Amino acid sequence: MHMVSSRQTALAGADFDTWLDTLQVHWSAAQVEIVRDAYALSGEPDLAVADLLADLGMDHDVVVAALLHESVATGQIRLRRVEEEFGATIARLVDGITKLDAIGELHQSSRHAGRQLESLRKMLLAMAQDVRVVLIKLTMQLHTLRQLGPMAAEERRRIAQETLDIFTPLANRLGIGRIKWEMEDLALRYLEPAAYKQIAAALDERRADRERYIARVMEELRSHLRRAGIGAEVSGRVKHIYSIWRKMQRKKLSFEQIFDVRAVRVMVETVNDCYAALGVVHTHWNHIHREFDDYIAHPKPNGYQSLHTAVVGPEGRAVEVQIRTFAMHQHAELGIAAHWRYKEGGEGPGDAAERQIAWLRQMLEYRDEEADDGDLLERFKAEAFQDRVYAITPKGAIVELSQGATPLDFAYHIHTEVGHRCRGAKVNGRIVPLTYELRNGEQVDVLTAKTGGPSRDWLSPHLGYVKTNRARAKIRQWFIQQDQDKSIVAGRTALEREFQRLGIRHLKLEKVADRLGFPKPEDLFATIGHGALTTAQVVARIQDLLPAPLATEEGLPTLRRPKSTEPGKDDVRIRGVGRLLTQMAHCCQPAPFEPIAGYLTQGRGVTIHRQDCRNFLGLASQHHERVIEVGWGETPATYPVDIMIVAHDRSGLLRDITSILANDQVNVLGANTLTDKETSIARMGLTVEITDVVQLSRVLDKIGQLPNIVEAYRKH
Repeated sequence: MHMVSSRQTALAGADFDTWLDTLQVHWSAAQVEIVRDAYALSGEPDLAVADLLADLGMDHDVVVAALLHESVATGQIRLRRVEEEFGATIARLVDGITKLDAIGELHQSSRHAGRQLESLRKMLLAMAQDVRVVLIKLTMQLHTLRQLGPMAAEERRRIAQETLDIFTPLANRLGIGRIKWEMEDLALRYLEPAAYKQIAAALDERRADRERYIARVMEELRSHLRRAGIGAEVSGRVKHIYSIWRKMQRKKLSFEQIFDVRAVRVMVETVNDCYAALGVVHTHWNHIHREFDDYIAHPKPNGYQSLHTAVVGPEGRAVEVQIRTFAMHQHAELGIAAHWRYKEGGEGPGDAAERQIAWLRQMLEYRDEEADDGDLLERFKAEAFQDRVYAITPKGAIVELSQGATPLDFAYHIHTEVGHRCRGAKVNGRIVPLTYELRNGEQVDVLTAKTGGPSRDWLSPHLGYVKTNRARAKIRQWFIQQDQDKSIVAGRTALEREFQRLGIRHLKLEKVADRLGFPKPEDLFATIGHGALTTAQVVARIQDLLPAPLATEEGLPTLRRPKSTEPGKDDVRIRGVGRLLTQMAHCCQPAPFEPIAGYLTQGRGVTIHRQDCRNFLGLASQHHERVIEVGWGETPATYPVDIMIVAHDRSGLLRDITSILANDQVNVLGANTLTDKETSIARMGLTVEITDVVQLSRVLDKIGQLPNIVEAYRKH
């Protein structure tokens, strides 16, 4: 079941020349000598890892690096000497392998919590620089798994778990099925020994019957394909113990219910032949419902392609049939290693390899402040499996996105402006909605307008237009920029309307903006316009800047409470003076906590004015000696304010209004109501006592929400 087991036996004790004779490589004589020199310099090490790499078809640089690694890691050879004798490329490979040697720390977080994340980063960084490093590390890990027998049980389990958590996801992501399958089986052997033995025994027990049956299926299938004129290679397919165990766990099935233990593989020359062969299979045997996957039209994220189907074969037994081209088979077995096979002239990897390198580099963008060690490890394990989707541009460029991504996500990945002007999309030549979820291998053609921008609907999560944070951030930024002018106008209008409603006049907006921390009023208006700040919040934070209420309307009967002159209970505190009679100036009627000043009058005590009151400024310029420094008392007082309520008259209107005032502990000092009988419009003037303008704003808002209310505002 495990790869090249016969070669393992042959390698035991083999010398270098004997090993060379067993290889099927295309190295030049000079390259063979370089490999020989590395073997000699490193003290004639075990050839097992080098043999695995050669069997994968890796170039001589990789084999040399594998031979030299242990001597460099133990300090027997310095890395500088490797660079001098074998060149910078091999030295980088050796250095990369050495950096990965600490990967075991990822599974000992209780002892190495501080180094866990750094170990993973080193691994990713080394891989991103040269993917061949991880290919070497994978073969080294496989070799270690093969040698676990003599180790202690705890150490075997640790290495096996490390393999399943880190190395098999990498092998899967890089598409190297040949290594992945053997690693999984060996890891299961030490992690779940009872289950492993049970499945292995069941496979062995029925081996003769299964081989007889598979031979019959293959012979019939060859005959059918031959008559259809399809040249094909048909073989039995080994079902790996780990995949059987996983399916039993996932689907809660017994061994007897796993029908794809009986499996055959068909390999043909072209994609058209794949579908033709599928037609032959389905024509001669009944297809099992829901057991078909087209990974040719929709490849897996690691590039895997095949047709998978299950049919009721001879004798009424279920059998799985896998159909692929020879090229697809090579990719399934070797994955990214196939793109690194030695080429004359030292050409680099192809597009598939570049995609994997791009993924590795993207992983490195996950900064320390965004996650802890566990988050990064979990993200790495998830990313290494199938949570990505690859779409193709009309020019053939490959775009990697999160699974569930839409054409809009694709457009924003191409370019911000392409996303902004996107108005539709074609997938494989067919018009699709912008909410369509892209699948692997689909070609996406973004349809754009010459002008225009995104829709606000694109930001609604429940509508499903975009799935990636990258696209969502770009859309949000567009609205912030494009709506700036509109937001400034809307914010200014809203604030002016609120000021007008509350009777706030002659207030410099520069002071308001400065008090709220904005460089200029336009920034304040824009924030209000965006909805990030309400006008009520503005009013609440600028109380000491607010101008005073205007005097009560003449003719409106009012009730005024007598003012206490006890120090500490006064509405106004006069500094350095004990008891003095005070009264509020009717000309400017200061509101609580506004800047105020006192003016001593004959027979009436101290009149309290706003500091910017014109009358006060005129009096102070003529009689400066009468100006007295005053401040607001410790306990906020209440002050009379006139409000006007316009409404369509109805029964219970006055009761509802007074209920709101009572609930907010607002005292009514006076009231005057006039109703136009022709229009049934009631105008109600009230004089109320408030503590501050915030309370006034709150009360007016509540009154304005009552049925039949047209408007409620402060009288000027």
